[in-house]
Amino acid sequence: MADRLRVDVAVLGSGPGGSVTAALCAEAGFQTLLLEEGPDLPLDACRHFSGEEIVRKYRNRGLSLAFGKPSISYMEGCCVGGGSEVNRGLYHRTPAYVLDRWAREYQVDALTPDALAPHFDACEARARVAGLPGRAPPLSQRLGDGGAALGWDSMQAPRLFDYASGRKQSMSETFIPQFRRAGGEVMAGTRALRIARANRRWRVSAVRDGRALEIEADGLFVACGAVQTPALLRRSGIRHNVGNSLRFHPMLKAVALFSDAVNRPGDPDPVHQIKAFEPRFGIGCSISSPALLALALAGNPAMRAHIAQASDRMGLYYVQNGSGHARVRCLPGVRDPIVSVAHESNELEALYDGLRHLLSALFAAGAEAVQPCLPGLPMLRSAAEIDALPASLPRKSASLSSVHVFASCPMGGNQRITATDSWGRVHGGDGLRIADASLMCGPTIANPQGSVMAIAHRNALHAIERRFA
Repeated sequence: MADRLRVDVAVLGSGPGGSVTAALCAEAGFQTLLLEEGPDLPLDACRHFSGEEIVRKYRNRGLSLAFGKPSISYMEGCCVGGGSEVNRGLYHRTPAYVLDRWAREYQVDALTPDALAPHFDACEARARVAGLPGRAPPLSQRLGDGGAALGWDSMQAPRLFDYASGRKQSMSETFIPQFRRAGGEVMAGTRALRIARANRRWRVSAVRDGRALEIEADGLFVACGAVQTPALLRRSGIRHNVGNSLRFHPMLKAVALFSDAVNRPGDPDPVHQIKAFEPRFGIGCSISSPALLALALAGNPAMRAHIAQASDRMGLYYVQNGSGHARVRCLPGVRDPIVSVAHESNELEALYDGLRHLLSALFAAGAEAVQPCLPGLPMLRSAAEIDALPASLPRKSASLSSVHVFASCPMGGNQRITATDSWGRVHGGDGLRIADASLMCGPTIANPQGSVMAIAHRNALHAIERRFA
């Protein structure tokens, strides 16, 4: 027999959307249960961006793949706090032009910068957003200098980070403690298998420590992430525009070798971004540990050979855009869903053009050599050699990756292309709500965590006012 629980509200998934939602429900006086498939680990349980963290806090040890030409490898957090525990916490409010397009094309109500401002304010008050105090580390500053030399404006992105204490403002540091103080319960290591409506309540069939568990709730929010949320809904027979429109911010990367040390132990994370070309593409800095340099250069042995002796002179950089249109599907007997991705040629051309711009910026910043992280492409010694690269992105050997996954169940009043209404209620779902990046209507190019949190805050208050109807 399954163990049984009865609560007012159940929230499935503890990432930014789920944690914000659960905290508001608990503070409103509802008995709220927050389920998480992954383990409950403190922020500093393992070194950030280490192999141990990848094993313990990522889904599938960081090895998830959207199949296509080219494919996209993507990463998802799988622990209490979700992706907020493993990302860098770079933070932006949703650009106004993005909100305008979503409101117009998807018919999303009350989605203007002014309407969202109170929700951004509330989330930022709970999870501190701060700019880097003082001068940026050399790894970051080089990108800014290179952009400036070419006449491209750059910025230092703020982060969900407390620089005074040196602690990232992840969900396990902010909204989850708030949730627990309000009387909420976190149940980690619990995988939701299916959901169903029965006797005017929602029933969640789950498994925990090998035992079956059934949870009944008056209000149910699904916040399992942009891949796992549509997978759960589709397994449960809910399929209208669910899992048909998954999007990514796919990245191409390059490693630069400088004449002096830029990659110093103990430096703060890099924060410079070149945004002059958005939304066509955006450029930024990556964490450049020896392990991540080696991973990025797996197909480029000439530059990879420098890591052992010169990793302190090497930096990893990226260009990203909104390429990739994917579907999420479930197969009988297979634990994880299958994700397939197709690309528009013009989007890949824009991404490849962005890589060329990135290479130019790195040489303008004084790089001695730059390696595009694509198998078969040579290590470049000058900006003049950029013109010798292939005219278009080699699709068969392209190595695309992404840490931003969203838009699999878009919101809005246009039911022809949306899965939920403007407030996250699943069409025909009798009060069932989605509360994560699935709701976004497309790419933001900017880091999306701030958007996910503000929209979740907005929608949770709307649900509480209506007692989850």
